[in-house]
Amino acid sequence: MGYAAEYLSFAHVAYGLRIATNIPLSGLPEESGRAGQEAVDVQIRLKENPAFLPAFFDFPREFLYISASSGEQGQPNLRVGMLADGKYFGFFYNDGARFAVDRHGREVWADWPENYTLEDACTYLLGPVMGFVLRLRGVVCLHASGVVIGDRAVALVGLPGAGKSTTAAAFACAGFPVLSDDVVALADKGAQFLVQPGYPRVNLWPDSAVTLFESDDALPRITPTWDKRYMPLGQNGHYFASRPLPLGAIYILDGRDRALTSPVVEEVSGEEAFMALVTNTYVNYLLDQDMRRTEFDVLSRVVSETPMRRVRPPAEPSAIFDLCQAIAADAKRVMAVPANATLVHG
Repeated sequence: MGYAAEYLSFAHVAYGLRIATNIPLSGLPEESGRAGQEAVDVQIRLKENPAFLPAFFDFPREFLYISASSGEQGQPNLRVGMLADGKYFGFFYNDGARFAVDRHGREVWADWPENYTLEDACTYLLGPVMGFVLRLRGVVCLHASGVVIGDRAVALVGLPGAGKSTTAAAFACAGFPVLSDDVVALADKGAQFLVQPGYPRVNLWPDSAVTLFESDDALPRITPTWDKRYMPLGQNGHYFASRPLPLGAIYILDGRDRALTSPVVEEVSGEEAFMALVTNTYVNYLLDQDMRRTEFDVLSRVVSETPMRRVRPPAEPSAIFDLCQAIAADAKRVMAVPANATLVHG
């Protein structure tokens, strides 16, 4: 199974990992030089050796995880089981995409149906699959978007539909660099946590594109087969932060409140803050006992060392820029004070 990295000609960097691939990944800039000329963290092989892959991807007899959500045919959207006598985790999506991840998070195989596109596969690969790779490597990830305020990273967390990506894109429109969308990888450096850069895109649903740009056609589609769009970073005055930055604050986005005309920002601490982070970690449905212990240790320290705030935004979509302004002003204030100091609320 183990091919040398020099057979993989393309190099990328995402989430703090050096990645070698046999096909350039959609959405990720290519690094200069051949991937095999330096050590890599993860080797990804896409549609390689088709005579071998079908047998490798035979359905497991038992699954570790079966998603509660299903597709149009009633099949679960995702099933995860063990492959190759327990050496790999197999991800089986109901549209036919398949991924195998070795137990150490160093190698990924990918296969998909003939009517599929590379862009389709990358929606899974750069999200849940890479999120699980990070978990296997001991990196705790928040289901969040990361923006840069001052010289630190601010994480925007919230349940699906809370507006994490839309808020990150609005920050980009206001001139704030974006570190990552959807996955915030926390590199534990002992004295601090560094948020690792993801890749230079923010993915948006059409209604968010209309809110920000007045037309969904203002942004390209992620794939030809899906209506979701992406906002390119690193162009048109929308900046991508390509270097890791210390985590400065975390903002929990609550549901939109029709009674509000301006955002309300409140402090969150203690058990409430801890449980909010546990709820908003990434790929938490596949954690074993060791990964869960690592997560609890990291999140306990994050809560004790990082200002955490809850934000209630107005329901009006156009208030998104007021939301960014409120978060930016509050972040500058709380990040100027040591995390264990008491803030005087005005």
